[in-house]
This record gives sequence, C-alpha cells and structure tokens, in this order.
Amino acid sequence: MKRIAIIFISAFVLNLFWENLHSFLYTNYMGGKITEFILIRASLFDAILVTIMVLPFIYLFSLKNKSWLIIVIGIVVAIFNEWYGLSTGRWTYNSLMPIVPMIKVGLTPTFQLGVLGYITYRFQKVILLHNFFAKRHRVRYYL
Repeated sequence: MKRIAIIFISAFVLNLFWENLHSFLYTNYMGGKITEFILIRASLFDAILVTIMVLPFIYLFSLKNKSWLIIVIGIVVAIFNEWYGLSTGRWTYNSLMPIVPMIKVGLTPTFQLGVLGYITYRFQKVILLHNFFAKRHRVRYYL
C-alpha cells in the first residue's frame, strides 16, 4: 500500500506541475476559464491513470524489465484522451500549442502521461531502495 501511495502522490505532484506549465497553451475548459481548481482536478485524473499504468510493471514479473513500455502506453492513452477532449469540446488549444501533424493533438499533452508515468515509476523505485538501505543499515535522520 505504501508503494501505491508513493506512486499516486508522485504522479499527482508531477502532473500538477506539468498542467500549470502548459495551461497557457489552451484557450478554455468547457467554454470557461482554466482555473487552478480545474488543473488540480485534471492532475488527480492523470495521477489515477498513471497509477493504473504503473502497477502492472511493479506486480507482474514479465514486465519488470520493460518499464520503457510505460512511455508507449502513456502516449497512446494520452492521444485517446486528447481526441476525446477535443471532439467533445471539453478543451481547445490556442495558436501556441504545437500540434503533432498526423494525429492532430497537442505535443505537450501527448507526452505528459508517458513521460510522467515513467518518471513516477523510476522515482518510486529510488524511494523504496533508499528506504531499504536505510533500514538495513539502521540509518536515522534527525532534523
């Protein structure tokens, strides 16, 4: 359970940062202004998706050495998510958004889930490895 919490929290923080960085590339969300609340809600949704994408790579032995697939799966999921959002009018891009030509979706949202999913996966491994060695060598941190 601790591992899942690390994944979810890491994914949420990374996605919130990403959402804030590229929010200026959108004109609106459902016809209205893009607020911090909307960015937080989008980050929660993205964190859930990343958590679901990463879990098989932790618990299925056959995927343990294929973590690069997180990037591929994340990009595919993001493309379908963008197609849905654009086709339903949930959001629109402004003229600053770089568009991927053949699939006609924005560049930054296309890579968001794949890149952040992979970073989240690697981050949780580092955290757990650090905790393992700290416990093994009885390292205590004092503030």
